[in-house]
Amino acid sequence: MTDDQNNIAPAAEPKEEKKFFGKPCKKCADLKNECEQYKTGWQRALADYQNLQKEMSARRAEWAEMSEQQILEEFIPVYEHLKMAVQGTDDNSSWLEGVKHVLKQFADILKNHGVEEIKTVGEKFNPELHEAVGYEPMEGVGEDEIIKEISSGFKMGERVIRAAKVIVTK
Repeated sequence: MTDDQNNIAPAAEPKEEKKFFGKPCKKCADLKNECEQYKTGWQRALADYQNLQKEMSARRAEWAEMSEQQILEEFIPVYEHLKMAVQGTDDNSSWLEGVKHVLKQFADILKNHGVEEIKTVGEKFNPELHEAVGYEPMEGVGEDEIIKEISSGFKMGERVIRAAKVIVTK
């Protein structure tokens, strides 16, 4: 052999064909396809699992919010009755001051949990927030304006827990 023949690199075999113990692999293409199918299936399964985790996390948060709302809904009538008890008296006894303090704490707790009273008297009637239980004519007041609150309404965030029962002008 000459030096020129030694310097020439032998023809490169395609990288795709590998040799197994010196022999070309006859099933390499089939095995690569099978490997790709497994990889694609694994990626889909992983994506499905991640989507399931996100969905379950969102559902848990929704369930927790619904539970909190349900508990708060049960306390609202107690708050309402305390409020009515305090409004009906002019007594300045220490007992009444204590009840007023409890009422304020109750209102603060509701507010801290995102529960707020729906504004009524002087507001324009909104069927999403208010329930009209009666209509009365009144001079000097615009039409569909709330003139009296029968029972308070409450909302938690943007969700109405209980619509306010009101009397509206005609």
